[in-house]
Amino acid sequence: MMELNNLKPSAGSKHAKRRVGRGMGSGLGKTAGRGHKGQKSRAGGFHKVGFEGGQMPLQRRLPKRGFVSLTASRNDEVRLSALNKLPVDEVDLLVLKQAGIISADALSAKVILSGTLERKVNLKGVGATKGARAAIEAAGGSVADVAPAAA
Repeated sequence: MMELNNLKPSAGSKHAKRRVGRGMGSGLGKTAGRGHKGQKSRAGGFHKVGFEGGQMPLQRRLPKRGFVSLTASRNDEVRLSALNKLPVDEVDLLVLKQAGIISADALSAKVILSGTLERKVNLKGVGATKGARAAIEAAGGSVADVAPAAA
């Protein structure tokens, strides 16, 4: 099916807007828009992004700041509705991984208040937010407190 955003002229019907270095009449003859002399005017005249001609680049002049945790991306969230679909009552990290609810390389998981829980579930080694904990306990389940990971 033809879409408006896919319309384009047929192959060969349009030519390049600028033909660089094809004589003075083209408006881009002689230096071909590269200016005079210098590294950028020459073939292969390339330098890396952020290069300032030998001057200390801005990203190296400014101080380093902040911290990026390597484990933050390996903490997964679990919805109450996902717990509701699990066939077992005892839930820990291994059960969640085997069910495919969290990624296989997850280091920790936390249950969040999203969806509904209609059955009893006992969490072990899995965190829960305040609202999720209340919902689990209201359904007759329990949440065993997670010991913080040893540093």
